Amino acid sequence: MVITKETLIGEILDADRTVAPFFLEMGMHCLGCPASRNETVEEACMVHGVDADGLIKKINEYLAGK
Repeated sequence: MVITKETLIGEILDADRTVAPFFLEMGMHCLGCPASRNETVEEACMVHGVDADGLIKKINEYLAGK
C-alpha cells in the first residue's frame, strides 16, 4: 500500500494497524472514532497542524521497510 494525501485514515489502519503510533504521535488520539477513520491524511494533518508530506513520507518508508 502506498499512502497519499487522499488516503483515508481508516484504510491505512485496516491495511496495517502498526502505523497507529504515527498518528498518535501527531496528537490524533481518536483513531477508532468514525469521523477520524473517514478523514484523509491531508485533512487529519491540517486539523492537527502537521506537515502532510512529512508524515506520508515517514509512513511510506516504514511500510516499504516491512
